[in-house]
Amino acid sequence: MHFVTACAILITMVLTLYRGMRGPTLYDRLLAVNSFGTKTVLIIAVYGFFSGRPDFLDIAFVYALINFISTIAVLKFFEYGGLGGFNRDAGREHS
Repeated sequence: MHFVTACAILITMVLTLYRGMRGPTLYDRLLAVNSFGTKTVLIIAVYGFFSGRPDFLDIAFVYALINFISTIAVLKFFEYGGLGGFNRDAGREHS
């Protein structure tokens, strides 16, 4: 049963990679990368459960947080052209 679960997750990871390579837009590719990261968290958690090592859940949680924050950062970078700083033109009117 453990082998079937791991194989099912790996098959969905391969399908997600395929979608990431074939995605017509940047957002499709980013969604595929985020989904791949989520499936990686799942496989780490499943491995920790099946091997009887609950400390793998901590690793999975940290990886999930990194995956979420990096997805938000990449979206912000492509939307605004940078990751931080103050937009000086935000309060000015354009004439």
